[in-house]
Amino acid sequence: MKNPDYSIRLNKRTAVRDKNITLAHGSGGKAMRDLIDDIFVNTFNNSYLAPLEDQATFDIASLMQHGDKLAFTTDSYVVDPLFFPGSDIGELAVNGTVNDLAVSGAKPLYLTCSVILEEGLPVETLRRVVKSMQTAANKAGVQIVTGDTKVVHRGAADKLFINTTGIGVIPNQVNISTQNIQPGDVILINGELGNHGTAILIARGELALDSNIESDCQPLNDLVATILDACPHIHAMRDATRGGLATVLNEFAASANVGIRLDEAAIPVREEVKGVCEILGFDPLYLANEGKLVVVVKREDADTVLAAMKSHPAGINARVVGEVIDAPAGIVLLKTGFGAERIVDMLVGEQLPRIC
Repeated sequence: MKNPDYSIRLNKRTAVRDKNITLAHGSGGKAMRDLIDDIFVNTFNNSYLAPLEDQATFDIASLMQHGDKLAFTTDSYVVDPLFFPGSDIGELAVNGTVNDLAVSGAKPLYLTCSVILEEGLPVETLRRVVKSMQTAANKAGVQIVTGDTKVVHRGAADKLFINTTGIGVIPNQVNISTQNIQPGDVILINGELGNHGTAILIARGELALDSNIESDCQPLNDLVATILDACPHIHAMRDATRGGLATVLNEFAASANVGIRLDEAAIPVREEVKGVCEILGFDPLYLANEGKLVVVVKREDADTVLAAMKSHPAGINARVVGEVIDAPAGIVLLKTGFGAERIVDMLVGEQLPRIC
């Protein structure tokens, strides 16, 4: 659906003159069209989006060049604040959906962008977020090809919410699933835990804490491709976002009906994050991450996968942190620094709300 005139059309579109979002920007009229043209279409700027149909269409044959299975995911982002050390809601929305596709082994290709705007939101805030989304999309090698815009009355939302849906294609030989996990497998992560959750907490300014901790928000699809090039037969993979490493491993253990044993000494956590956790009574195993990958592989493949992870900028701090065991099934154990073991249960309640 190439449109040879779309670059000319872009140059003729009217810039938004309002300083703040009004209800008219969601009315379906000229104000809404100007907002979409100026901020979204001009920024995302690709031939799939430019015709402004109600959908983006693709040639099936071009998708199938990447593999024989389609991966499809969606997520919504309500993080508070919108901008925080190391990232913002726009970059988070792109990377979060890219990573959800990548951990299936898929090559992410296309994203949607739907936004809910609160009346009164500064237009420049929206413009900044959308530019951040495009920068993140360029880095991840994906295109944002369709979307939707809604405006709600002042007080009916909190500034800006984003939903992104992603499509990717899984190569023929890749079969990543929790059902592959077996006793004897090894568990790896690609770096330090808890940076994102800690950065959000400090950015809210509710506590008298000062730190240089930044969110770890980053796309993981290139790291996953590097891992799969080195070892195509990965058993399971997931990004440790809400609920952190502990929640991911509990899900693995329950789904595969196996036990998991972690080694506390092997788990990388920054000293600043440990300090914040000690002050507030948090456990870094449950803190949110936005650029951390949990990988389960056969023991004989662990060294190969670890080397591949360390060769990539997103995995230079990769570690082996645990193993899969027969029993107790469905339970995650942590070997502590004192030599004892304790159960690491699923997160109960919400340790820190609105972190993504």
